[in-house]
Amino acid sequence: MPDPTTQSNYLAIASQHVDLVWELDWTKKAITGHATHSAIVNEDGVQEFIVDTLFLDIHKVEVEGESAPFTVGNHHEVMGSPLRISLKQPQSAGTKLSIRIVYETTKDCTALQWLDKEQTAGRLFPYLFSQCQPIHARSLVPLQDSPSVKITWAASVTSVLPVLLSAIRVSPPSTGPAHDGKEIGKESVVYTYKQPVPIPSYLIAIASGNVRYKPFETVPGKDWTTGVWAEPEVIDAAHWEFCEDTPKFMIEAEKLAIPYKFGVYEMVVLPPSFPYGGMENACLTFLTPTLLSGDRALVDVVAHELQHSWFGNGVTQADSSHFWLNEGWTTYMERMLLRVLHGQEERDFSFLMDFKSLQDSLKQYEDRPKYQRLVIDFEYGEDPDDAYSKIPYEKGSNFIYYLERSLGGPEVFLPYVKDYVSTYIGKSINTFQWKDHLFSYFKQHNPSLVADVLDKIDWNAWFYGEGLKLPEEYAFDTTLAEEAFALAARWDTSRLVADPSTVGFKKSDVEAFNTNQKIVFLERLQVLAPLPKAHIDLLGDVYGFRSTLNVELRFRYYELALASPAGPSIKEEVAEWVVDEEFKSGGVKGRMKFCRPTFRGLKKVDEGLAKKTFEGSRERFHPIARRLIQKDLGLI
Repeated sequence: MPDPTTQSNYLAIASQHVDLVWELDWTKKAITGHATHSAIVNEDGVQEFIVDTLFLDIHKVEVEGESAPFTVGNHHEVMGSPLRISLKQPQSAGTKLSIRIVYETTKDCTALQWLDKEQTAGRLFPYLFSQCQPIHARSLVPLQDSPSVKITWAASVTSVLPVLLSAIRVSPPSTGPAHDGKEIGKESVVYTYKQPVPIPSYLIAIASGNVRYKPFETVPGKDWTTGVWAEPEVIDAAHWEFCEDTPKFMIEAEKLAIPYKFGVYEMVVLPPSFPYGGMENACLTFLTPTLLSGDRALVDVVAHELQHSWFGNGVTQADSSHFWLNEGWTTYMERMLLRVLHGQEERDFSFLMDFKSLQDSLKQYEDRPKYQRLVIDFEYGEDPDDAYSKIPYEKGSNFIYYLERSLGGPEVFLPYVKDYVSTYIGKSINTFQWKDHLFSYFKQHNPSLVADVLDKIDWNAWFYGEGLKLPEEYAFDTTLAEEAFALAARWDTSRLVADPSTVGFKKSDVEAFNTNQKIVFLERLQVLAPLPKAHIDLLGDVYGFRSTLNVELRFRYYELALASPAGPSIKEEVAEWVVDEEFKSGGVKGRMKFCRPTFRGLKKVDEGLAKKTFEGSRERFHPIARRLIQKDLGLI
């Protein structure tokens, strides 16, 4: 089946390489330039080249250097408008064509957020960043916007501010003077990049602003390099946060799969409106500043994004219906990396810690059970953003963990993982191709496991099952969670006391806990009956949850508070925190993991306040987050 979210004719004629020439117009807030496709015809008789566009102004098209007629089709709310480029005559299979499209982005482009200088850490220069997953690349570049189409690409970008792309920098060098020694914000520099590894369109990314680079230590014997980009005000904190663990993650991740293919692994810490924890853009992972906790407690997000280099960027979902192949595998391998570095207890604890987020997501879609499935058969033109949740991550990783356990553990399963990556690296596949490969591998290497294990698995229950329970559930090692559970039980019992300060709770209760144990403690309280207001107030004050800069903890405390009798008294504080325009605790919480549930929680307590808070800061959220929050609040 073709990808249901594209209007392109990628099966008949496919783009193989794209050359981009861009200029960033900071006054107009637009990218102007052209995209030149190197395409190959796959079927005889092809008479047009169709690409996806969304809110792009198309000025001119050339085929093989000659002006070509084109039409921009009607606008579809989700898929945008097809750009139909006429070819001079019917083309034969195997023919190669060069197709140049001159265009510019518009203010409605959903992939781009142009930030005013006041929305950055330094407040000196504006900032631009993109977010193309799942199907927003078409509002950045006119292309065949499907993960089934993997392309190499190169770019030349002119800007008065430093430019980062999800590719290997050619010039000027990252380690040279910022902005090639020219005056930032006034003088233009041409930045050139190349991406020699074929990637899906959603991994094309740009960030531009007053950024600096700081490399991590070179690892002997490795031909890849690592480092981090950030604004000058943040670069030292970002470097400290990630410099110790990232090279370790790289080394061990290669051992689990195959050598890293992309040459460089760099990260950029973006302004707070970035809508995700991280985005695995090839060569340049985008990260939220909410990870800068100052204690390296949240670096596991880097482990996740890095694993995408093999699972997603390397072996890619054929289309959004199979998104779990990207995220379920990546989450599973992220936790396998934790097992290697920290032991099985940490791995099981990670599954246990995120089980509540899975339950919350499953409950969120009780009225749309189709989105509770692993394999979602999207209708033509259906918006995959509507299905975005923790389900593909957590249900998918639990499924793969279940397979690992059933087949005999890591010693049996990891050799299969290497074969899986080696077989499909550079390709786009669907769930059923993956399943066929799984059977084929074990038929060859351990035939008894096919009859004894694989043939007995209820595949339909895993792929298409709905509801709040997994098809198979199993006990995790709770060693690291037991103290958190015990402390939650103490608080639960304390509800019988009117004044909880007399119970003896003190800061030292959680001093030996790491961040993940504190998260489990708070999430345990969330599944119990709501605590009285006095208890909620004491909980926030005695453990510092109400003032911590660790957003994972503060967010969960506020979730707990809003769902309790303390909700009406704390709602104004939560509303101020979720937008935080004065950057007192990290800026706008544009990360959808935090802002969407917080707005939904506020809505239950005070719908008017929730809507007023959002509307007052709506432009500070990325277009993707903005639209989904509007849906959450019933504004659209």
